[in-house]
Amino acid sequence: RAVAVAALERVARVTALCRALRRSEHEGDEPGWARAREEVEATLRELREVVRPLREPGYGEALRRKAERARKRRLRLQRRKHEARAAKEEEAARAAEREAKIDQWRAKCIQEVEEKNREQELKAAADSVLSEVRKKQADTKRMTDVLRGLEKLRKLRKEAAARKGVCPPPSADEAFENQVESLKTLLKTRTELYEAEERALRVMLEGEQEEERKREMEKKQKKEREKLLQQKLEMDSKLFGDPAEFPLAHLLQPFRDYYLQAEHSVAALIQIRHEWDQYLVPADHPEGSCIPPGWVLPSLPTNDTWATAVR
Repeated sequence: RAVAVAALERVARVTALCRALRRSEHEGDEPGWARAREEVEATLRELREVVRPLREPGYGEALRRKAERARKRRLRLQRRKHEARAAKEEEAARAAEREAKIDQWRAKCIQEVEEKNREQELKAAADSVLSEVRKKQADTKRMTDVLRGLEKLRKLRKEAAARKGVCPPPSADEAFENQVESLKTLLKTRTELYEAEERALRVMLEGEQEEERKREMEKKQKKEREKLLQQKLEMDSKLFGDPAEFPLAHLLQPFRDYYLQAEHSVAALIQIRHEWDQYLVPADHPEGSCIPPGWVLPSLPTNDTWATAVR
């Protein structure tokens, strides 16, 4: 590169001096023409000296090898740079996928903890209210027992006073009985109210438990559906290849479209079912067998050649 730059500088200088020569000759300036010619000759000698290494035997081949090494080095550096960038992008994608899975797992754990906390809080609140209702029922029962004891005590005192010849007026008995009946009515109303509250709370608790059982059943069914879907994907991958590895224009795509046409066309489903129904036989038929419930997976390769073709 340095030789080429130096040679181009001398060529540009010679070109400029040649124009000066022609101008001096046109103007008839002999001294200027002589000076310009001397400078041209000196510049040409410098140019010959500069390009002399290029004329040496083997210089071009060495230069070519050096340029080829430089080209290969550039290509190698570009390839390494590309590989490093691809590895970095792949690592970033894996990291993002791991982060997404971690976030999903964390969100699931948080949701489960929140649901469990809500369930415990609801249960604690229901237990607290139920305990309060039971406490009120116990107080009502105790007041009923106290009222019954008062009735028994008055009866005993009335009998003791009658033995001594002292009889209370009928108005006192009537006032006592009215007061007792009023208290009994009040206690009965409260007892019925507390029993209704207890039944409502029990129904609410049973409803919550039923909802919880329903949620658990839905989770279990969802897991079963995901498991069946994963099995179907694995089976389809074994039969038709992994769709993520093969583009739409892959040679297996026509076969995939043919065998899965019933999933997209009712007419195709009816036609395929009609063809299958022609071969329906009992399970113990000597000349046939019943239709399998799913795909018939191919057997494993029995030799290396077959295994190579499958791969």
